[in-house]
Amino acid sequence: MDREPGDRKVSVMMLAGMTALGLGIAVGTVPVPYVVESPGPTYNTLGSVNGAPVISVTGRQAYPANGNLDLTTVYVDGGPNSPVSILGAFSAWLDPAKSVHPVELLYPTGTTKEEAEEQSSTAMASSQENAVASALNELDIPFGQKLQAAEIPEGSASAGKILPGDVFASINGKPVTALSVIQQELAAGAGAPATVVVDRDGKPVTVSITPQEVEGRHILGVMLKYLFTFPLDVTISLEKVGGPSAGLMFSLGIIDTITPGDLTGGRHVAGTGTISPDGQVGPIGGIRQKMQGAREAGATLFLAPAENCGEVVDHVPDGLQVVRVETLAEARSAVERAGNGLDTAALPACASN
Repeated sequence: MDREPGDRKVSVMMLAGMTALGLGIAVGTVPVPYVVESPGPTYNTLGSVNGAPVISVTGRQAYPANGNLDLTTVYVDGGPNSPVSILGAFSAWLDPAKSVHPVELLYPTGTTKEEAEEQSSTAMASSQENAVASALNELDIPFGQKLQAAEIPEGSASAGKILPGDVFASINGKPVTALSVIQQELAAGAGAPATVVVDRDGKPVTVSITPQEVEGRHILGVMLKYLFTFPLDVTISLEKVGGPSAGLMFSLGIIDTITPGDLTGGRHVAGTGTISPDGQVGPIGGIRQKMQGAREAGATLFLAPAENCGEVVDHVPDGLQVVRVETLAEARSAVERAGNGLDTAALPACASN
């Protein structure tokens, strides 16, 4: 049967509507150069995951600990791992529990999935070593540490003088026992040439290096890595978690594991922050999502790096007290105070400017 003109108009309108819907769906799924951060799971460094303790120690007496010292994580969608669509980014903008950032903020242009995973894994391994070192430093347990040249950027003050693999022995006659020794000597020299002795293939090599001034600091222009010799073995069993931000909580977990009693007194504490071998706490990404994830997991006290305070203010979940920390010693003191049932109201907090 022939269609009437009105039927043809309806068909055309339906076809146009379906076409528009199809185009809308297609456009909505187009990937955009953004990453979305959302709250991830927490892991108790004093507990177990899949039947294995997160932290296990051999070569020294270990003590069972109660309570929680949770490390916090963030789910990241976008970048080399999984593209984010326009709809995904838009819905995340409307969700206060999520954050949206340009992809370049987290991943340099051209970073592949394999490179991102390798960098994350390397950062986690380095973080674990730094956590052991900082915990032993905090407990005054001696251990060996050396600084090795990992990379010398082209055009740096040390190019052609220091080689990858060189181990720093001394600077201006002072034994290099930590990075702070190098920094102090360069600061005292105010740009004057420094006499550096390195161990190269088992032989001492002496070089004179005139440091560069960068942002008011004098540097040798060498990327360094630590070589540690510990009097105990610490194994951290945590798969599918990468990056350096768990360092602080690993340090606290190690301290609680190798000292009698409970650091937390049974309290549920969470936190985040990078850690240096000398116990300095550094900033991390995704602080808002980590606070949210910590509170959802039951934490009532959260340790936040001082340098992240700008992102903490006005975003603290109800029922969560955030303590501002700059060092492992400060973090340990805060947890001990809470664990002993003392008033924590006077502990340093992040304040608005």
